Amino acid sequence: MTYTITLISPEEKDALAGRYEPRIRYEVKSEIYGCCIKLLSDDPAVRSTWQENFFSMSQNVRSHGRLYVFADPGHPANTVLYDPLSRTAFLANIRYYGWIKSVALACAGDILEDAHGISSIHGACIDLDGQGLCVVGASGAGKTTQTYGLLSDPCARIVSDDWFFARVFGRDILAYGSEKNFYIRQDLATIWTEYAGLVADTEYDADGRAVADLRWVIGKGRLFPLTTLRTVIILKRDPADPAVVTPLSPEEGMAVFSENRYYNPHLLVRDGRKTDLRDRFIALLLERTQLFLINTTGTPAETQEQIRRIAGTPGPG
Repeated sequence: MTYTITLISPEEKDALAGRYEPRIRYEVKSEIYGCCIKLLSDDPAVRSTWQENFFSMSQNVRSHGRLYVFADPGHPANTVLYDPLSRTAFLANIRYYGWIKSVALACAGDILEDAHGISSIHGACIDLDGQGLCVVGASGAGKTTQTYGLLSDPCARIVSDDWFFARVFGRDILAYGSEKNFYIRQDLATIWTEYAGLVADTEYDADGRAVADLRWVIGKGRLFPLTTLRTVIILKRDPADPAVVTPLSPEEGMAVFSENRYYNPHLLVRDGRKTDLRDRFIALLLERTQLFLINTTGTPAETQEQIRRIAGTPGPG
């Protein structure tokens, strides 16, 4: 299941804002890579999780984008209405916090893409002894599992486990994180035992997830603000394909990214202009990095070994 995104006019935005205005109990301004994104809601759980997830922003800073998060019987479940002119999103009947945070990141990404030439990548980013590694893939391919497995290497530092921003700087692609803490799965510890006890069982939400401070496990200095990307890994899970690791040319990679809609279901605007911007960035990204496709039909440990071989990092211990 996913949510629907519908673009609305400024007039429709004004009407919806007026409709929700009397219900607003919480207004929280947060910084997402230099953008001030404001949450407006009446849900204390959403407010609390949001504040744990994102860095705070001064209340004196005017918001660049806004998210209204409300239950509303006037809309179907899992509805996002977005006004691209004011960067205002209305999230109606969305219970899953993972989608709420993704829309917030997408809203900031929409601003950064247009005004600053900064792109979004829906994927994880790890710094391995000064070399940036990006992991993307469709839902269920093992992106989160493999990302947290890499952190058992003491030389690994995490920039992002789900979404990061990137820009072209000369011959390099610089990748930047933006979240204070990460929204992790409860079952992570069943694969990598070092994450057991990171969050108390009572703190996980109904979706089996919670915002966690990874500094308790990997150390304060290993959450890293930026890195230079050198390698891109696309994960897929296809039992019918016998190939495990396949190097891809930039042209082959471009076709894969395009076919899979950049591996980002949360992009709010998908018109021709935005497609041109994203295609240009992905082309530059793939020209400046090594690209590999990894089939994750083996065990998590087997896939981890393949990623480590590509990245040139040893296994744990």
